[in-house]
Order: sequence, then C-alpha cells, then structure tokens
Amino acid sequence: MTKTKWAIDTDHSSVDFSIRHMMIANVKGTFHNFSAVVEANVTDLTNATIDFKVELSSIDTRNKDRDAHLVSADFFDAEKFPEMTFRSTDIKKNGEGEYNVIGELTIHGITKPETFMVTFEGQGKDPWGNEKVGFSAQGTINRADYGLTWNSALETGGVLVGDKVKVSLQIEASKAE
Repeated sequence: MTKTKWAIDTDHSSVDFSIRHMMIANVKGTFHNFSAVVEANVTDLTNATIDFKVELSSIDTRNKDRDAHLVSADFFDAEKFPEMTFRSTDIKKNGEGEYNVIGELTIHGITKPETFMVTFEGQGKDPWGNEKVGFSAQGTINRADYGLTWNSALETGGVLVGDKVKVSLQIEASKAE
C-alpha cells in the first residue's frame, strides 16, 4: 500500500494529559507546541510510521507557578531535556479504524515502550480543497518510569502527585506538500 505523508494541523489538534492531585482530584494540562511526521495509508495504519515531538516548555496547566515547577529539574528538566518524543515501532489493528500503536516514548532522557489506542476519526476535504484526516489517541504512562519521581507526602497520608498520567491526543492532519 502506498503511504502518504501527513502534516499535523496544530491549530486543530491537541496534546492533553491528566494526573491525580492529592489523591482526591485530577489536574489537567496541555502542551501547546508539538509536531509530527506521519507517513500512512489512512485506510490501514498497520504499516504507518509516526514520529511525534512535544516541546516540554510549552506545558500549560492554567497555573504559571505549577508550570514553572514542571519544567524545572524537579520534573522534566526542560533545559536539559527540551522534548518528549514518540516513535512508532509496531501497529496492530483492533477493529474497523481502531489500532494499538506501540512505540518508544522518550521523556527526561529515558526511553520506554508504550502503547496508545488510536482511532481513525475520518477523512474529508476542507472548504479550500485540502485533504484532511482525523485521529484520536489515548494511553496511560507511569511518570516514575521516566525518572519523574518528585513528590510530597501528605499529612493525611498519600502523596501530592500521582504516578499515572492519562494522555489524550486529538489530531487533524493534512497531506504534506
């Protein structure tokens, strides 16, 4: 099957996450700066290649002090490790338009295998005749696997920040020129 190169439309895409806070609530955040090189036949992603990059300093949790702490050496150490990357290594079809995308995720200089559930959301042309495709992806990673272990014990027991991070992507892409 012929692969097409797709460019992410960052104005119509998002890279979001949530994590437990104080063991009683979830805090959400997003990354504003990201890019990807995707080569795929969208009718069958099993032979696609995906290289995704996220600029860690673009984190936004709607709290500037928390964002500054997250990019500090306590967490991402974004000055030393400015990007989080994901490179697909295998893609397995689960059903019509549904896939497990397996790949190497690198955060904080540590690379681990991770799997994300990806759904092909559709394909069409925008009002200017550009071919567009949509995907969504979900997964959960353990931040401690990447050396992101800063935490604070709570008086009432437990910790301030959970280890499991839920990741959610909404991607719109157009044929690359």
